[in-house]
Amino acid sequence: MRASKTDDVSSWPEEGAEDPLEPAQPEPVPSAAPASRRLLVLCAIIGFVLGCGVVSLLWSLSGVHAGANVDAKAACDALARVGEIPDNSIPGASLRVKPVTDDRLRRMAAARELAAAAAAADSTYKPLFDHLDVASRMVLALQFSDVEGQRNLRQARELCAQI
Repeated sequence: MRASKTDDVSSWPEEGAEDPLEPAQPEPVPSAAPASRRLLVLCAIIGFVLGCGVVSLLWSLSGVHAGANVDAKAACDALARVGEIPDNSIPGASLRVKPVTDDRLRRMAAARELAAAAAAADSTYKPLFDHLDVASRMVLALQFSDVEGQRNLRQARELCAQI
């Protein structure tokens, strides 16, 4: 028997060499380095910081002082609604004044609290709060002969006339 060409061992491909009969495998393309996410993270952080800055700026400009002004005016309106307070430090002065009722006491307390809110938001209203604090203590204690309380009540009314 004769050996065929396919039986010839010398014509066989060596181990590890490509077989000419098998289809060629595409060579793996080296993958591009993964895209760096540092730029994306950096942009996100910068955007977050800028967004927080804009929100805080808008919040600070949104009228805190306008709210303080409104509170101070409301405190003065409440004080005006209290009406005349008896002044026992001057003889005979309390005879011309209506008696202090519960609603007048509540208005005095409300005027003090509104002045406290205004002073907390804007320190320019601190004197109003200080005067109303002393005056409200006098009124709520029904100590109308307190000279210091009467003086602070007058000064609070003078400040309210300027607001």
